[in-house]
Amino acid sequence: MDSMIISLIVGIVTLIFSVVIHEVAHGAVAYYFGDSTAKVNGRLTLNPLPHIDPMWTIIMPIIFFFSMGTPFGGAKPVPVNFFNLRNPKRDMIFISAAGPLANFLLALISLFTIAMLSRVGFESLHGVKSVMIALYRINLLLIAFNLIPIPPLDGSRILIGILPSGLAQAYSRLEPYGFIIIVALLFTGLLHYLYVPLLSMVNVLLHMICY
Repeated sequence: MDSMIISLIVGIVTLIFSVVIHEVAHGAVAYYFGDSTAKVNGRLTLNPLPHIDPMWTIIMPIIFFFSMGTPFGGAKPVPVNFFNLRNPKRDMIFISAAGPLANFLLALISLFTIAMLSRVGFESLHGVKSVMIALYRINLLLIAFNLIPIPPLDGSRILIGILPSGLAQAYSRLEPYGFIIIVALLFTGLLHYLYVPLLSMVNVLLHMICY
């Protein structure tokens, strides 16, 4: 099979696995804090089918792969009912942070595996190392992107939970325009200045832990 097709398949499979873990983490923490919406809707499962969004989980990753060399996308957001939470403002910090933290743990595991395989030097496990590299890169991208403080990304929800109530309410009003803002920043190149510093910091932190 052509190496590009193999890379695409590996990339999409590792992406789907990573975004499913991300969304399940959100739902599980929400359930812990009293909201069973994700569980009732069948989203607390590692079965990828309930999480797949045709555009963001399949089509966009293919577009990103052929345009940027790395498949990137997301899954259907896990539903959360704020009114079910015991302390909505506080609890949303933990719920929002759960997704990037799950990706951080996946990236840490994959980087540790890469380091171990490199030290042992098992050439026969080259395929495993390639999958781990893909898993690391995708989770690194997911962490940095989701931590951008633009609604409705996780970084914005963490920030809203930290801000005083007045500022939090004002900031949350940006959410209906969040996607437009992200697209505008992407096409103007300004998103680079938010995204790359986050990417670099997370990458450095992961390497400090593993090496």
